[in-house]
Amino acid sequence: MDRQKLKTRRRHRRKVGIRRRVSGTSSRPRLTVFRSLSHIYAQVIDDMSGRTLAAASSRDGALKLDNTGNTQAAAAVGKAIAERAKAAGVEQVAFDRGGFAYHGRVKALGDAAREGGLKF
Repeated sequence: MDRQKLKTRRRHRRKVGIRRRVSGTSSRPRLTVFRSLSHIYAQVIDDMSGRTLAAASSRDGALKLDNTGNTQAAAAVGKAIAERAKAAGVEQVAFDRGGFAYHGRVKALGDAAREGGLKF
């Protein structure tokens, strides 16, 4: 098995373990993060009703990002998701790092979301 498939399989296994413990309710939805090589995506999800309450990504034209795959872009996405979640009436979330290490871009997004007013 090549290295990339092995890394993806291991991340998926970590993700399943996290999802076993972290679930989004209507009072405390799940803030989930997906990181690709060139972009970062975040969603606030109510798992009980199966609805996405807010979403933001580095692909959003409204953010006007020069570089989409760095920590500054992740921080901008974190701020945007916090604003959009608060507009949807969400104050508290459960953070789902999606199997990625809480480091680098994932950490930058989480810290910016906290600064934006989300509690987790």
